[in-house]
Amino acid sequence: MDLGISGRTALVTGAAGGIGRHTTAALLDEGVRVVMSDQSADALEEARRWLGERASAPVLVPADLSTDRAAQDLARAVAAEVGDIDILVNGAGITGATGPFHEIGDDDWVDVLTTNLLSAVRVTRAFLPALRRGGWGRIVYVNSEDAVQPYDDELPYCAAKAGLLSFAKGLSRSYADEGVLVNSVSPAFINTPMTDAMMDKRADEEGTDLDGAIASFLEQERPYMELGRRGRPEEVASVIAFLCSERASFVNGANYRVDSGSVATL
Repeated sequence: MDLGISGRTALVTGAAGGIGRHTTAALLDEGVRVVMSDQSADALEEARRWLGERASAPVLVPADLSTDRAAQDLARAVAAEVGDIDILVNGAGITGATGPFHEIGDDDWVDVLTTNLLSAVRVTRAFLPALRRGGWGRIVYVNSEDAVQPYDDELPYCAAKAGLLSFAKGLSRSYADEGVLVNSVSPAFINTPMTDAMMDKRADEEGTDLDGAIASFLEQERPYMELGRRGRPEEVASVIAFLCSERASFVNGANYRVDSGSVATL
């Protein structure tokens, strides 16, 4: 399907991760010029090698986004490389501290909220002028099932994602009349380095291997994932690419769940 975005320019944050690099691949294949940003320059280089030879190569701009100044610096660097962007995919995120609520301190909460919520706010603020100048824009936030179905051992992450979902919905009301549409994608248990780390820890605790940990997690913690497997990052990327496209010209303020049915409510 032609998504109608050939020639557009996109920024993907958190681009070195599983969903980020697959989103980059999907956009490049649609003829979009893509800037990849992440904390580690080495991780970005590895992601570029993973992408292989395509019609155009992504531009790499490392940034940690821990401060508003860093986000503004990223905006200036991107503008110098490619000019104004048309598409912003906010994919930066971490699981952060997990465990019982009484064992998680302020620093842990600040770390997760800064990375998962405030970095998206900062990047959006930094790039909004470019999106508004173009008169056509797409902003997509990579969220999580945890935004609407919180788990008691991941409360900082859940709270940050709920805040991000509310922010995206509110923002979708602000600039739609200027052509800037805002949506979210909420995956559940995708095969990425983030969930690999979770499952490696679970495997150690249970005295099993990775496959055993995944199986027990699905049975005990995610019983509504009807397909009985981890999602593939490209399955999330395809939905993100659609929301970035001209095909999604009447989609605004939506949250697309890519979760195999994991969220149990309407």
